Amino acid sequence: MRAAIVENTRVTHHGLVGVALHERGALIDQHRPWAGQPLPDAPEADALVVFGGEQAATDDHSHPYLPDLARLMAAYTRADKPVLGICLGAQLLARAYGAENRLGVAPEFGWVDVSLTEAGRSDPVLAVLPERFAIFQWHSDTFTLPPGATHLAQSATAAHQAFRIGRATYGTQFHFEANRAVVADWLVRFPDLIERMSPGWALRHPGLAETDGALADAHGLTLARAWVDLIQAG
Repeated sequence: MRAAIVENTRVTHHGLVGVALHERGALIDQHRPWAGQPLPDAPEADALVVFGGEQAATDDHSHPYLPDLARLMAAYTRADKPVLGICLGAQLLARAYGAENRLGVAPEFGWVDVSLTEAGRSDPVLAVLPERFAIFQWHSDTFTLPPGATHLAQSATAAHQAFRIGRATYGTQFHFEANRAVVADWLVRFPDLIERMSPGWALRHPGLAETDGALADAHGLTLARAWVDLIQAG
């Protein structure tokens, strides 16, 4: 099994998605287009993962590879190869399928409650989660639901938290890859950004990590494993 992973920023944690892939012995092709590395022209691996980043999904002026990445996600989907877009990755996936990217209108940070839709409760991947669960969020942007996509999860602030296109292409606004170790590292690396997103959150972090964070770790790994199960090695 080979999985292509696209990193969109200098600090990218594969987190629980990486754990699930390595449990299955996956070979990883890493792509860093933000650093000038070219993206593949066509689907070469058995699956594609696109992680988050600080840029907006429409920042073509500063990140000119974004349209190519959106097209690559669509190409994997057409080839019936699993795609996973997380945060920015979900926003790019939505863009690829004709949705509207809405910037700065839905800020969420920390472990936030997300609820499954009726479709989510019967989805092959999302159904492994409780109907309501806390999961980590760090974003300000959101998007409309792409035409033809299946709406899987929602929160009070961002209605489109997860969606599926076709058999195995998933976008999640929430960072289910971010276990407590990842979150703790973000807090060390980006204290000023986090303080602006949620004043005082660093002081609340230890208690939240013991409660919501512990549950989110379990939910995130279960979800990652369920998505990896969709991959058929070519």
